[in-house]
Amino acid sequence: MYRKFIKRFLDFVLSLIALIILSPIMLIIFILVRIKLGSPAIFKQKRPGKNEKIFTLYKFKTMSDEKDEKGNLLPDEKRLSKFGKILRSTSLDELPELINILKGDMSIVGPRPLLIQYLPLYNDEQKRRHEVRPGLTGLAQVNGRNNLDWDERFKEDVYYVEHISLWEDIKIIFKTIGKVLKREGISQQGNATMEYFKGNGEPNEKENDNE
Repeated sequence: MYRKFIKRFLDFVLSLIALIILSPIMLIIFILVRIKLGSPAIFKQKRPGKNEKIFTLYKFKTMSDEKDEKGNLLPDEKRLSKFGKILRSTSLDELPELINILKGDMSIVGPRPLLIQYLPLYNDEQKRRHEVRPGLTGLAQVNGRNNLDWDERFKEDVYYVEHISLWEDIKIIFKTIGKVLKREGISQQGNATMEYFKGNGEPNEKENDNE
């Protein structure tokens, strides 16, 4: 009952309330992003959702568009400004995802939506993360976030899929609040965010603006 009906109802109601309450803060952040990092202030990227259905993810922009002399974007760590780091460490960059939740693309709690190019790289067990809507936060986020390696992260995602409950979601939400306040697990050591997933047993490269 909770998984099929109540969870979506709570997502809609709570995201709508959050958008109304947080709209002044979101407007201020939008203006600051435009001033400090340029236009557009909203970062948009296609991500796979429930049943691998593709949707457009919304976040506040955290990186500049600085390029080298050849016109190529500079590495993430050079484009991630102090202001961008503050947005990420406080998770304020994630606030526009409330719109995704309201629309039904995402849930408040669920596996984080990853990149489309990962879809053919998952094994059958890892693909199970797409049996539910992706989340604003999730079990992997409260148990290590970007400090987890990919195997650990996927195990947390699948565990959540198999154990969805109201109590589990409540625990994850409260743990998320604690993690945000402590600013833990924002990035992997030596990376702005996380490494690319290149398949099981394959070496990884640095990921571009994933989280």
